[in-house]
Amino acid sequence: MNGNKILMGLSMLFFIGTSCMFTVAETEIAIKFKLGEIIKYDYSPGLYFKLPFINNVKKFDNRIQTLDSKPERFLTAEKKNVIVDSFVKWRIGDVKKFYTVVAGDISQANLRLDQIIKDAYRAEFSKRDIKQLVSTDRSIIREILIKSSAVIAAKLGMEIIDIQVKRIDLPKEVSSSVYRRMEAERERVAREFRSQGAEAAERIRAKADRKRTVTLADAFRDAEILRGEGDGKSAEIYAKSYGEDIEFFSFYRSLNAYKKTFSTSGDMIVMDPDSDFFKYFKKQQ
Repeated sequence: MNGNKILMGLSMLFFIGTSCMFTVAETEIAIKFKLGEIIKYDYSPGLYFKLPFINNVKKFDNRIQTLDSKPERFLTAEKKNVIVDSFVKWRIGDVKKFYTVVAGDISQANLRLDQIIKDAYRAEFSKRDIKQLVSTDRSIIREILIKSSAVIAAKLGMEIIDIQVKRIDLPKEVSSSVYRRMEAERERVAREFRSQGAEAAERIRAKADRKRTVTLADAFRDAEILRGEGDGKSAEIYAKSYGEDIEFFSFYRSLNAYKKTFSTSGDMIVMDPDSDFFKYFKKQQ
């Protein structure tokens, strides 16, 4: 019996001891209550004490949460619907407000935050057309959304870390018409580029033809000059040679004439045998 009493006493001491202590982990944030009233909430990670049955502690996840919203339709400045798929990164900023406003419920907090973000999207998308939303203003919209929604989220005890648009789509009923318009625009641009290319090609071709004509003319001119100079030099040599030995020069010219006249075995010429053309044949006989 004494042993049972000791064991029971130790169990009671252990229960009371554990009831008087609580720990706050690195990933947690805690609130301590006294008979239902919040008395402390700025706990750093560590071991703390409380009074059993008088104090109670609630802990919340202090890590970054992700709100992955369902795709939502928004109206642009062109009065066209776009389907936006986005997500939000947030965490508990003020745990007292978070508990007071949404009772520390993550699901309830996500519902409230989702409506805040959608209102912010609706306000910004209504100021811009589709081209701005898709290509130019994504980062600007992100900064504006974070800044505008952070103020409202802070009233819920929440801190906005990031807002990102995963994709922006057009509804199926307008996608085909938009694609056809985009295709026509691209075709117009392609025709313009082809026209500019053809014009540039004609300019280059005309320039090349002009340069070719000038080059050929210059080459012909230079060739005629060289030919004239060569003919003059040749005539000068012939004249000088003719003056030094008229008979040899006459014989040499006749040999060249015979060579050109009788260049193949079947050549035939009909002339008077007493012609001057055959005078050197007569001397050889």
